[in-house]
Amino acid sequence: MLRLHDGQATLWEQLLPEVVHLLPEELTRIDALLDDEGFLAPFVRRFNCRIGRPTVPIDSYLRLMYLKHRHGLGYETLVKEVADSLSWRRFCRIRLEGGVPHPTTLMKLTRRFGVATLDDLNATLLDAAVERKVLRSRRLRVDTTVVEADVRYPTDSGLCAHAVSRLTRAVRAVKATGLAAKTRFRSRVTEAGEAVRRMSHTLGRVRGRAAVDRITSELHQLAGDCASEAKQVLEQAGRATGSRALKGKLAVARLAEEIRRAEIVIGQTSRRLAGETAIPDRVVSLADLDARPIRRGKPQRPTEFGYKVSIADSVEGFVVSHQVYVGAVGDTSTLKAAVTGAKATGMRVLTVYADRGYGNEVADQVLDDLKIPRRVIPRQGRAAPEESTPSWRRRYRHRAGAEGRISHLKRRYGLTRSRLKGHPGATLWVGYGVLAHNLDKMVALG
Repeated sequence: MLRLHDGQATLWEQLLPEVVHLLPEELTRIDALLDDEGFLAPFVRRFNCRIGRPTVPIDSYLRLMYLKHRHGLGYETLVKEVADSLSWRRFCRIRLEGGVPHPTTLMKLTRRFGVATLDDLNATLLDAAVERKVLRSRRLRVDTTVVEADVRYPTDSGLCAHAVSRLTRAVRAVKATGLAAKTRFRSRVTEAGEAVRRMSHTLGRVRGRAAVDRITSELHQLAGDCASEAKQVLEQAGRATGSRALKGKLAVARLAEEIRRAEIVIGQTSRRLAGETAIPDRVVSLADLDARPIRRGKPQRPTEFGYKVSIADSVEGFVVSHQVYVGAVGDTSTLKAAVTGAKATGMRVLTVYADRGYGNEVADQVLDDLKIPRRVIPRQGRAAPEESTPSWRRRYRHRAGAEGRISHLKRRYGLTRSRLKGHPGATLWVGYGVLAHNLDKMVALG
């Protein structure tokens, strides 16, 4: 059952001194901003139900998520900090004698509410900014960055060893429910661990490349044998699930998914050992299948593993449009969605600023179709004659603010690394970071 508010304050809270009810100025203004019923409307439209167990009050949930992304807190740390702070409890509308929602409850609600609800929240905030006339600019800056996935540095040997470990845990979970109890499955976790340790001792030595390939081949074989036996366990367990409890069915479904993921890793490792170096849609993590390697070309970090994010901001500093993409899509492929998203807020875009990655005929056609009269974008290859003029350079300096905006989002709002798995998780992570940033910007300008 959807619950929007917690209800009336208790008599105990009424007797407390007035100083206990005071909030810091920033939180007071954020609290007043979130009191707008428009922020509750997306939840009412999608999740309004009058039966069942009451949810966490939505006004409390929104304020908890703001604090989480504003201060870069994990779910467990967020709950502890709110429980220990009178001002944060007051801000989140949580009574003194009431309990703070459990971290897993917040995680499940975040997934359940989904991306569409979050997009509506961001749109509601930007609509309010336009209505209050704090978002009036006609100039749009567009740039892209990478939000890293929460994965280790991927290697073929490491992925095969991880596949052995995950398959073993999944098979043990099936057998613990009493399914396929007599089906043979030999744990190879110890052998995989020893191979990984030998790999670490081999790196950097003379003729180490051949040794690395040999150990990778051993781990590939271990993963293949483990997957073959896991399939037999799955086949035997699948025959008996009709008479088993839900726990057994869930364990079987998990094992089937782990086998599917392991086969992807085994297949791409076979191709790499055969000499193929460029593998399209290469999987870099068994925990996050959507993450991809993205070549950035930076000296300190030439390749990052995660998702490409397009950020479009206005002169006032609002992020008016953002999109999360799987893989290393071209910058020009993101331009149409960025400008269209900015226009959807009511912003009248007359000038677009971007870096050289957007300076080609494809971007020109996109901007012509969207009827953007002016664009300040350097050309790829030979520079256009106008780029050497002082007036053009002065206008182009404004584009550098996009780099600062992205850096600010990464440092203050958690866009460096997504802690949620998969493309939907990364989209939620980026969306809540953008929402917290725009709330702060709204307060600063309002």
